[in-house]
Amino acid sequence: MPLAYVDANVFVYAFLKPKRKLQSHEVTIKEAAKRIVTRISAGEEVVTSVVHFSEVCNVLDDHLPFEEALALEKGLLLRENIRILEATQNDYLNGVSISEQHHIGINDSLAYVIMKKLEVVRLYSFDKHFDYFSDVERLTE
Repeated sequence: MPLAYVDANVFVYAFLKPKRKLQSHEVTIKEAAKRIVTRISAGEEVVTSVVHFSEVCNVLDDHLPFEEALALEKGLLLRENIRILEATQNDYLNGVSISEQHHIGINDSLAYVIMKKLEVVRLYSFDKHFDYFSDVERLTE
């Protein structure tokens, strides 16, 4: 199976415990995210950036007890099959025109820039902004 990039929202949907009853489409997303994370936990090789990992950490730190958030974060960091890549100022600069052209956030553009550098064409994400890119296959399962 070719390498896939993992967007922050996959881990967030999989790990967060809802404080309210989820709507049916939210349940569908959460269950799909759990299946993706289960495959990653079983050894599927994936890549993400330090920026997207930081997004996950910020959300987990805000919504989970400290020990639980830290254990999840440490677990992600220590997995040999999850490559967490640096993001440079130049990567962000390359993403600016993409953000402007597609009206998407700079961190989504950053993911796309990194994917292009690595020649990664598969992306786990629930963010429909990535559908703007015809050369990226957004996977939700």
